Amino acid sequence: MAAADDDDVYATSDAAWTTEADDQAGDAADDVGDGDARDASDGDEMTDEQTAAPAPTRTPRKGKGKGKGRASRPAGPGTAAATGRGDGSVVTADAPTGAEDDAAAAGAAGRKRTPKRQPTATATAAQAAQPQQPVVLRASGLVKRYGQTLAADEVDLEIRQGSIFGVVGPNGAGKTTTLSMVTGLLRPDAGTVTVLDHDVWSDPTAAKRALGVLPDRLRLFDRLTGGQLLQYSATLRGLDGATARERSADLAEAFGLGEALGRQVADYSVGMAKKIALAATLIHSPRVLVLDEPFESVDPVSAATITDILRRYTRGGGTVVLSSHSMELVQRTCDSVAIIVGGRVLASGTMAQVRGRRSLEDKFVELAGGRVVAESMEWLHSFSD
Repeated sequence: MAAADDDDVYATSDAAWTTEADDQAGDAADDVGDGDARDASDGDEMTDEQTAAPAPTRTPRKGKGKGKGRASRPAGPGTAAATGRGDGSVVTADAPTGAEDDAAAAGAAGRKRTPKRQPTATATAAQAAQPQQPVVLRASGLVKRYGQTLAADEVDLEIRQGSIFGVVGPNGAGKTTTLSMVTGLLRPDAGTVTVLDHDVWSDPTAAKRALGVLPDRLRLFDRLTGGQLLQYSATLRGLDGATARERSADLAEAFGLGEALGRQVADYSVGMAKKIALAATLIHSPRVLVLDEPFESVDPVSAATITDILRRYTRGGGTVVLSSHSMELVQRTCDSVAIIVGGRVLASGTMAQVRGRRSLEDKFVELAGGRVVAESMEWLHSFSD
């Protein structure tokens, strides 16, 4: 067994896995105070000359007996000369009250509206020099037909180390077919898949050693207890008994299954069966996880626990590919995403690149053909007696 296979599933490293979405979030934080300047055209942006130009100053006129009690104050740079009244109020010399208000408002606007900060040459060079994480899973030109149905039509995917990559699409779009080909469970009619540069079909042993797979339809030995299932999965992956027991205890505690390990899996709820299957997928600490609907039938608390475990896993250098019908969950959890409709990849990239300024759900609905309105179902409003 390679030493990498014995690494603990919770092992983390000091490496910081950054994404383009994170960079954009940092840029957005730097631009706080710009207000609507982000959405303004270039012609509307304030220039350095506009913000730096001082307000015009006026020289107070000499009073003719009516100015008793007034004391002139020298005009400072960028300010208007002002005089003091006997009643304590201060006005700009020789300017009507309305003009004073306009000048003050203009000055305040000039102070608040600052020009957008342009990236420096050093920052741009550093950003360009930052290397991307290596591609750990690549699918190229995957094609799969079932009779006259084209389930996968030239599917291309690139998934980089340390990322959580989401695959979304409507029912029957080809998500499960694609993930089955990626993991070697289904042979494509055309195309190739490599995992850590090992071809899934010409070098299956090396490729599958790095994979942890949670299929869509769970196929568990449900007459085993939860503990026995974890031990069996660990043994298949070459772990010794002591390591298998230690990791089983860790995973059971993390997923909240400690009291259920002594019960048969057949007695588990659907959500508990999903969690024990995910624990069995993680027990050998694979380099790449491929999870088909890992959050289906899972309660919100367990979903949050699974998300936290996956994030810790990727921070340690692991990579996750998952499919889900929950757009909000994918948007919150994943940093990259591919939208598959009709067996074709219609959009793929970082979350920010794919969804733009809209939500992932809105982008998905647009690409999937929009919402269908059932105009002809008037009978639905005629309730049965």
